[in-house]
Amino acid sequence: MTLHRGRGFASINYPIGMNLGGDPSQALVHSNPDGKFMVALSSIDLGQGMKSVTRQIAAETLGIPVEDVYVDTADSDTGPHCMGSFASRGTHRVGNAVIAAAREARSVMMEAAAQELEVNPDDLVTDGKGNIHVKGAPSKSITTAAACGAAQFKQGRTVSGRGIFLVPLSDVDPDTGEMTPVTCFAHAAMVVDIDVDDETGEVTVIEMNSAYEVGRALNPRLVEQQLIGGAWMGMSHALWETTEPYYPDRIHGPVDFNEYLMPGPGDIAPHHISVLERPAPDGPFGGKGPGEMCANPVLPAVANAVFNAVGVRIDELPITPEKVLRGIAAIGGPQPQPKW
Repeated sequence: MTLHRGRGFASINYPIGMNLGGDPSQALVHSNPDGKFMVALSSIDLGQGMKSVTRQIAAETLGIPVEDVYVDTADSDTGPHCMGSFASRGTHRVGNAVIAAAREARSVMMEAAAQELEVNPDDLVTDGKGNIHVKGAPSKSITTAAACGAAQFKQGRTVSGRGIFLVPLSDVDPDTGEMTPVTCFAHAAMVVDIDVDDETGEVTVIEMNSAYEVGRALNPRLVEQQLIGGAWMGMSHALWETTEPYYPDRIHGPVDFNEYLMPGPGDIAPHHISVLERPAPDGPFGGKGPGEMCANPVLPAVANAVFNAVGVRIDELPITPEKVLRGIAAIGGPQPQPKW
C-alpha cells in the first residue's frame, strides 16, 4: 500500500440570480404601534441567513437599531411576491427590495418626526440608536418610537413602505443573440490537498485553501459559516453522495441515511478561507451573497487532485474507491503527476 499526495486547483465565477427581466423580489416594511418595524417577505430562510441579513439591511436603511426590526417570512398567500430562495439571489434581489421598502417607510417616519418637532424633514437625521434629531442640534430630538406613534395616533399616517427589485431585460443583439444575462458575478478559487491509497482507492482530504469574492460581506460570520458548510456539501458530492449503482432505477440504491453515504466528523479537514470584498455596484450595500458558489469549486478541485496524485482522470461523480481502482488498473498502476 502506498499513499500518494495530490493537489488540485479550480476556479469559478457564479452568476447572481436568474436571467434578467424575470427575477423580481418584493418586500413590505411597516411600523408597529410600539415603533418596532416588521419586514414582510415571501423569501424563505433555508438556513442561509436570509432573515439576519434582511434585518440588518432594513435597520441600516431605516436608521434604527437592528433590535427594533423583525422579519416575517410568511408564505406566498400573505407575503409580497418573490421568485424564491435559489440561484444565490437572496441577498442581492431581496436585499434591494427591502432597501426600497425601508426607504419609503423611513420617509413617512421622518415626515412625522418633522411635524412633531416643527422642522423641515430634510433637516433631520437618525443616529441608529432609536433617535431622530435636528442636524447640528442633537438636543432637539424625538425617538423613532415616538415619531411612529405620533404618525399613527395623532397624524393619521401609515408608516409603511413597498419595495420591488427587478433588473430590466438586457438588450439582445438581433444577429448573434448576444446579451448580458446577469448584472454581477461572484468568484471563487480553491486548492485541495488529498491522499489516495493505491490499494483501497480511498481518497482522504488533507486540507482545503480557498478564496471567495462575495461583494461586500454584510454579515462576515454568516458568510464564513456558509462558505465552510457549502464547501463540505461540495466535498460530499465529490466523494460520497450517490444514488448509484443504477440511477435513475432505485434497485440496489440507498434507501435511508444508513446507506446513503456522506462525510462524518472524522472526515472533516482544515479549511482556510480568504474572503475578498469587491462591492457590487447594484448590490444592497455592495453585497452579492455566496450561495451555491460555496460548493462549486470543490468538485473539479478534488478531481484534479486525484489526477495529480495517481494520474487517473475521473469525470463521473462521486469519485468512489471503485472508480479510482479501476482507473489505476486501466493505466497499469499509479502515475503521480508533477507537484506544484
